[in-house]
Amino acid sequence: MADREKILNILFSAIDDFNEIRPGEAPISKSKDTILFGSGGVLDSMGLVTFIVTSEQKIAEETGISITLADERAMSLRNSPFRTVGTLADYIHMLMAEQE
Repeated sequence: MADREKILNILFSAIDDFNEIRPGEAPISKSKDTILFGSGGVLDSMGLVTFIVTSEQKIAEETGISITLADERAMSLRNSPFRTVGTLADYIHMLMAEQE
């Protein structure tokens, strides 16, 4: 299983890829505190979907583990795992731990 630091680095790589496909828009900064979605977030709903798909692909490439980030479980959590880069990394870490 990937540790939290490796997961953050995978997400930062996904951010690089995502920023490349959005020329002319403000880039997402590579910080665990970057607010992705919700009040003050840098992504709208379509941007979030695109970023989630990009992240899932990067995770599979880097770890060989296929996970689904946007599912009923994620949507039903009281605190969204998509709020910040850090909360997303924590959610991914939990999902990967459950797969072991």
